[in-house]
Amino acid sequence: MKRHQNKGALTGPTQRQLRAGELIRHALVDILREEELQDEALQGVSVTVTEVRMSPDLKHAICFVEPLGAGMSDAAPANEVVKGLNRVSKFLRGRLGRHIDMKFTPDLKFIHDESFNTAGEMDRLFSDPRVQQDIRRLSDVLGDEDED
Repeated sequence: MKRHQNKGALTGPTQRQLRAGELIRHALVDILREEELQDEALQGVSVTVTEVRMSPDLKHAICFVEPLGAGMSDAAPANEVVKGLNRVSKFLRGRLGRHIDMKFTPDLKFIHDESFNTAGEMDRLFSDPRVQQDIRRLSDVLGDEDED
């Protein structure tokens, strides 16, 4: 029985992709915690794997990472850490194959997770006095409607 899909519709990842992504994310966290990676950019840096997105055939994984540690607030060092992870991705893939039980061990590509920066920018915007003033006005209007 074939599944018919609307080719023009945007669909999210399947349950299978989500499960595989979480399996790989957990395994990568363990590997990065246990292994001493030889790349210079990765020395003394902890890396958080925030998300892993799998291709539909589960042969490719995009790993979103956030470097932690001294001096990691700048974008330049974070990009160096991501480049270092991409340089050792074949080594990590080999270790990953021993940790997971999948038919194929996916190719790994690492990308810096910008969601932390976006959240910080949103916090900064919400703390702006002009925005706070608008929020107070909105709550006053909504508060008046609740009393009816």
